Amino acid sequence: MARVLLDTHALVWWVEASEKLSRRARAILEDAGTSVYVSAVCAWELAIKAHIGKFKSRVLVNGFSRQIEEEGFLELPIVIKHAVRAGSLGGFHKDPFDRMLVAQAQIENLPILSSDKVLDEYDVRRVCRVW
Repeated sequence: MARVLLDTHALVWWVEASEKLSRRARAILEDAGTSVYVSAVCAWELAIKAHIGKFKSRVLVNGFSRQIEEEGFLELPIVIKHAVRAGSLGGFHKDPFDRMLVAQAQIENLPILSSDKVLDEYDVRRVCRVW
């Protein structure tokens, strides 16, 4: 069974049925044989961005767990080993949310589904270029 970890923007594009999500990415997420993981860091990032006015969808923020469950996705909690790894990563990416996703992907051996090219600088598997 294939497994992937969603970057926050990919999650938002999926939930909003945005055309920004490529057909290839959509096919991966629609495949019943794919276990899709959503990090707790995505909820944290969206809540902060909603609070400061950079993200408008209160539905996804307020109903995050329900939405993830309805999509059939799996929650990936943040644990101490993830935090330690995120804090010790090289300085390619200053975004703490993306650094956490990289740490989780490395530790949990999950490829990341993301359009963020900076993630290529890290020792992390990517779902082949889907954008």
